[in-house]
Amino acid sequence: RRRVLEASQQLTEIINSETSAESPEPTGEAEPADEEESALHFLWVDKFTPRRYMELLSDDYTNRCLLKWLKLWDTVVFGKEKAVRKAKPSAEAHPPFNQPKEQQNKWKTKVQLTEEILEAELDQHKRPKYKVALLCGPPGLGKTTLAHVIAKHVGYNAVEMNASDDRSPEVFKTRIEAATQMKSVLGADEKPNCLIIDEIDGAPAASINVLLNIIHRKDGEGEAAAGTGRRRRREGGLLLRPIICICNDQ
Repeated sequence: RRRVLEASQQLTEIINSETSAESPEPTGEAEPADEEESALHFLWVDKFTPRRYMELLSDDYTNRCLLKWLKLWDTVVFGKEKAVRKAKPSAEAHPPFNQPKEQQNKWKTKVQLTEEILEAELDQHKRPKYKVALLCGPPGLGKTTLAHVIAKHVGYNAVEMNASDDRSPEVFKTRIEAATQMKSVLGADEKPNCLIIDEIDGAPAASINVLLNIIHRKDGEGEAAAGTGRRRRREGGLLLRPIICICNDQ
């Protein structure tokens, strides 16, 4: 024990001497003591916030549903083919009690029904059937944290905007299109954006209509008229990035 303590003390002295030699002389612009003091005064919600998927303490069913929905965008965003799940032959060959199909669907659990909805076929542009996810619940439940952690977990760059701040529909539309159509150029390995719209229940009706128009926007291909094509280009392209909306009042 004495030898271990002596070795650890020597290692501590070496580390301290190296750090003191590498650290530059303190200037008047930034004081190290101030930085250490500010680091000690983090809010607990920031200091202990979950940073990985396994650290989330929110409802596991909600976490898995949002993760599954976000993974459906892999085909159009990352170019990954959708994994086809093989159905269990025993379940198909021997339905319980030989019940008709309608009666079987009646007794499915919420998890099974949700998985069937999320496993729906992708549309012609290889996008999932539902383009927007809505997280709702009381304040402090961890909705924004959940959206950021899962977006980072899947490989997106989370871009957050507050719908209550941008009351103008024009500004609202510009910010949505900038986040969903423009690439992130921060760093060499750029990641696609995942837009997180917070406080969507505080947005005016005009802004909600703008969001719906962007979601339901059709492809401009196959339109013969040149004027129509120019109008489509002016309106913007298809929505090819996921959008997660967050609200308190559903």
